[in-house]
Amino acid sequence: MRFIEGKYDIVVIGAGHAGCEAALASARLGLKTCVLTLNLDSIAFMACNPSIGGTAKGQLVREIDALGGEMAVNADKTALQIRILNEGKGEAVQSLRCQCDKNAYHREMKRTLERCENLRILQGEAEEILTENGRVTGVKTTYGGVLECEAVIIAAGVYLNAETVTGDVRKKSGPSGFAPADKLTQSLIKLGYSVRRFKTGTPARLDGRTVDFEKCQRQAGEDGVPAFSFLTKNPPENVRECYITYTNARTHEIILGNLDRSPLYNGSITSTGPRYCPSIETKVVRFSDKQRHQIFLEPEGADTDEVYVQGMSTSMPHDVQRDMYRSVEGLENCEIMRYAYAIEYDCIDTLDVFPTLEFKKVKGLYTAGQINGTSGYEEAAAQGLMAGINAAFKILGREPLVLGRDEAYIGVLIDDLVTKGTNEPYRMMTSRAEYALMLRQDTADFRLSPKIMGTPLFTEEREQSYRARKAFYEDALLRLEQRPDTKKCAKFIELKEISGSAAGATYADLIRRGAKITDIDGFFAVMDGIPADIAKSAETTIKYEGYIAKSRQQTERQKKLEEKKLPDDIDYSSIGGLRLEAREKLERVRPLTIGQAGRISGVNPADVTVLMVWLATYKK
Repeated sequence: MRFIEGKYDIVVIGAGHAGCEAALASARLGLKTCVLTLNLDSIAFMACNPSIGGTAKGQLVREIDALGGEMAVNADKTALQIRILNEGKGEAVQSLRCQCDKNAYHREMKRTLERCENLRILQGEAEEILTENGRVTGVKTTYGGVLECEAVIIAAGVYLNAETVTGDVRKKSGPSGFAPADKLTQSLIKLGYSVRRFKTGTPARLDGRTVDFEKCQRQAGEDGVPAFSFLTKNPPENVRECYITYTNARTHEIILGNLDRSPLYNGSITSTGPRYCPSIETKVVRFSDKQRHQIFLEPEGADTDEVYVQGMSTSMPHDVQRDMYRSVEGLENCEIMRYAYAIEYDCIDTLDVFPTLEFKKVKGLYTAGQINGTSGYEEAAAQGLMAGINAAFKILGREPLVLGRDEAYIGVLIDDLVTKGTNEPYRMMTSRAEYALMLRQDTADFRLSPKIMGTPLFTEEREQSYRARKAFYEDALLRLEQRPDTKKCAKFIELKEISGSAAGATYADLIRRGAKITDIDGFFAVMDGIPADIAKSAETTIKYEGYIAKSRQQTERQKKLEEKKLPDDIDYSSIGGLRLEAREKLERVRPLTIGQAGRISGVNPADVTVLMVWLATYKK
């Protein structure tokens, strides 16, 4: 007898950072939703560093918030320390980062899910995606229950066929001892997904009582830093400190002397690991000229003495780990509470996925997060939010939400995945965004909140925040286009040693000449009543307006190519003039537009021209 566990609009498999955002977005949009998780204790679990944000990742979190997501709100609630990275560089690459309380983050997100209308949380393991006539009909659990639905979002994280590796010990396990998901991969393969194997890792956690922090460099948080969420009224307080130390010659000697015991170098691990977050043994081998590597000692929570050792991820045997960590200054007497390990897991090839994150071969089936080959909580949450919105929009009969590369880092992330694919765990970086100046973290709500207007995601609270910030911003720009008193302006120019005449100069002209908004406001009081972060945004807009205008011209040209849709049934092998490589790549990706076709690796401008000529003929 078939056991119908329940009937839903959408079922989300997994309740990590992607699954939580997907489930909340779906439920908040009015869809009856069930989130299926292996263990309720792993909801929004931070298996690696309990931090949110960072370079480019901070922009993603702000964008998630602007689109009605939860990560920024939760990060603000549970922050232990917050700061801005890259303050010494241009505003385009400055990013918020906070160290969060690991257990509090999990508890707060679980509570948010529990209190969300239209959402059921269910502990269990998905075994099979049920389909009929190429369309999703439900999810079968390992206990035989069936969750009937119109759409499924798979946000399985690193749990699919997960195995942890430490030295010569290999275990069937998810992160931090949680059970793996062993059944679902075969169902995905039967449905037509291309599945491959990736690897990631995590460092040891130390007992902070055994660390000599006096020998380490103190790294405090910053006061006056804005919150992640545009809804947070008061910025988070800095209640804990982080510390910096370094590896040394002895550390490197221990590592190099035990490479034959490292799974990464003795052949035990063959899957692809993250390029931008390598293990300590990889760093020592790859950068043999470096005498030391920076290590961050960061708190895991306010209710624990556990310390996260960022920068020393490893899969070395336990005895080597102990010697290795104790060779570092400040850690000479450290006691390891949780040993480091590597973890291998199944993920899919995202060239099988549409920009909506829907599977090309099965309608109503979406994937988000590390199953898509990405790394990082922020990348996962961004995909989960977009998958949740698009799955709901499809059921509701609305147009999908696909963000352009000029609109959001989320747009860059998803376009890279579905157009270029990835052969290693993908990490978002500012260098991947060609329009970074237009995608600053301070403008995320201005850029993206209009996308959710008219939906339940655009709550009354969010609308008030958006309209207030927008009004302040526009007022600030108007004020800065005014001219100060000429005599007073001349005094300011002399005092600040700014070039040019005071005659006819506006406040904006002074900014273009190098004056800072804080100096201008301190001298002229032109920003009275304008929040400091809004004034800073206005300053940045004026300072870089020439570059921004040039970027907008480029995006307008690109948009014309994005408007040229390609037919779903196009036969690339029949188009004369296309190179063989271009035909193969186009057939594999099956781009939706000429613009997307031009971004495929292996498709050059000449191939795009051939496609445009073919499309013009096809339309006639």
